[in-house]
Amino acid sequence: MTRTLVSAATLLASVSLAATAAARPMTAEDVAKLETVGELAVSPDGNRVAYTTSRWPDVTEGEKDGRSTDQLKLAYGPDSARDFLPDDIDVSAVRFSPDGRMVSFLYKADDEKRAVWGIPVDGGGHRKLAAIEDGDVRGYAWSPDGATLYLLAGAAPDEALDKRKKAGFDAVVYEEEARLNRLFAARVGAEIDESPRAIEVPGHVSNIQVAPDGTTAIVESAPSPLVDDSYTSKRVHVVDLARGRMLRAVETPGKLGDVEISPDGSRLSLIAAVDANDPAATTLHLADVATGAYRALNAGAPEATSDAEFLPDGRLAAIVDVGAQSVLRIYSAEGEVLEEHDPGALILSDLEVGGGTIAVEAHSPEHPPELYVVSDGQFTRWTRHNPWLAEIDMGAQRTFTYTARDGQEIEGVLIEPVGDIPRGGAPVIFDVHGGPEAHESNGWQTYYSSPGQVAAGRGYAVFLPNYRGSTGYGTAFSKQHQGDYAGKEFDDLVDGKRALVEAGIADPDRVGLTGGSYGGFATAWGSTYYSQEFAAGVMFVGISNNISKFGTTDIPNEMYLVHERKWPWEEWDHLMERSPIYHVDKAETPLLIMHGDADTRVSPTQSYELYRHMKTRKPETPVRLVLYPGEGHGNQKAAARYDYSVRMMEWFDTYLKPGDRDAPLPPPRPELKIAEGED
Repeated sequence: MTRTLVSAATLLASVSLAATAAARPMTAEDVAKLETVGELAVSPDGNRVAYTTSRWPDVTEGEKDGRSTDQLKLAYGPDSARDFLPDDIDVSAVRFSPDGRMVSFLYKADDEKRAVWGIPVDGGGHRKLAAIEDGDVRGYAWSPDGATLYLLAGAAPDEALDKRKKAGFDAVVYEEEARLNRLFAARVGAEIDESPRAIEVPGHVSNIQVAPDGTTAIVESAPSPLVDDSYTSKRVHVVDLARGRMLRAVETPGKLGDVEISPDGSRLSLIAAVDANDPAATTLHLADVATGAYRALNAGAPEATSDAEFLPDGRLAAIVDVGAQSVLRIYSAEGEVLEEHDPGALILSDLEVGGGTIAVEAHSPEHPPELYVVSDGQFTRWTRHNPWLAEIDMGAQRTFTYTARDGQEIEGVLIEPVGDIPRGGAPVIFDVHGGPEAHESNGWQTYYSSPGQVAAGRGYAVFLPNYRGSTGYGTAFSKQHQGDYAGKEFDDLVDGKRALVEAGIADPDRVGLTGGSYGGFATAWGSTYYSQEFAAGVMFVGISNNISKFGTTDIPNEMYLVHERKWPWEEWDHLMERSPIYHVDKAETPLLIMHGDADTRVSPTQSYELYRHMKTRKPETPVRLVLYPGEGHGNQKAAARYDYSVRMMEWFDTYLKPGDRDAPLPPPRPELKIAEGED
């Protein structure tokens, strides 16, 4: 086995100059302006990379509130990219046509259904290529000869149901009326194919890839559209495109991630779980298309594979997260490791291949995701968005490792405050990730709900722990939290606090925590059971009652399989004792609770419960509940994201920074910088 290691020094000339600017701290208004690289697609000859940039309306400058938009751009080399469509065209699912002459994408024009559009790479306007009259196109794939587009469309309209709704009978029958996606084949030509051919597919198909010979397709399918099924029961099927018949399935036992087809069509790469109780799809597998047999390449390794792509010669490139860092690994066609490239300060997050060119999306402690191209193990930066980050004085960032009370080693990412850590330690915000089947990397860590460099600019340190249950350290580590809600996993947070205090980084009386979803659960637990340890908390879409959470979530089977491994009725008392509401009598931590009122993953009633218990049982402890109308499991609109950022830091500035748990509540409406809006 040969390993090719690339020194971090090769990156220093291309990273952001923000670390030397030392001009001003980062603000919540800066976060609202961030633009990031989204999807990537490499042309068949490898000479161009199509990509999208994602940005939210800048409500601080008066832009109309809304969700993020993705603009199509084309890059030809380092610092050589251009907009490829008007900026009001919001695209997704970017691809190159098989001959490389066109970039295709999904787009919803005016009042039309979402359809496949395309634009020539060498000039010309965009035009619609294929559509389904009665439904949005949700995904698509080109045939190898470019003559056909296979369209994954939403379910057909239910005329009888629509008639009832128009008459006012709009009752919703929970979980019974979701309908399956459909698959069609549309001819590509000068005119739109008005009668695409329907193809029968198994179950609820969410993705399609056409095999190189054009006769079969690989589809990812679950028994139903329910989120729980998409998490726990999605499988790969091989479908005969001519006859609409399922030929075989690859029966992986648990969660399923990225799936790719080899250039000769004989093999699949699968990033999948190793068993039904594996918390995450992080193990790389190879599967035989003819038989459906599969084998793991890195089972048991202390790492997590996040993306993979076949190279034209049959080798397999993969992004592998090793703890808080990542590497680019090249496997032989047989699955042996040939090379491993260290990107230094970069964290790799997406991988695309075309004509032998490897393009990656990567971020670092100094910048959000950008486009890089890899050649001979060298990572060359092609795009430079957010040039204003050079004005920001950023806190130093590094990994920090400590030993938990039972001897388990825990790693996390530490952002130090701008300037020196004061004698006696700095105020520290624990930013706890959700899942817990996820992990923090030593890359860009500043988002609307992650305080990152905004907090560092205000004198805080921020610590992002990869506590027990996190990915990136192997399946055995990610299973350590199972059957132990709020046990060792959250003890790890307290042990991390004590380690930071011992290292002189944290002031023991000024440590707070925040997080969303499972990180919100951690925040609620730290603010009740472990209240003496934490001086302030900001809980987002979090869990407060493990019994009622089961009855109100859309992922009950996932909770059973990969989290608790027991049903609630097997352990009522235990689940209640591991619920934050049970420990509210200990709660002296000022707690800000925020939640989207349309959340189906963690019902907003979880936040109502904790708020009501605290108001009733501990009325002297500061608590506030903020609901975001129409938002789900995370805020999607620009105004709600900006409002969240400001509220979070205002709460920490009120209670954590001065170490004053008894400070009065800040005003219910924070001061926002809002310019006069657009019409």
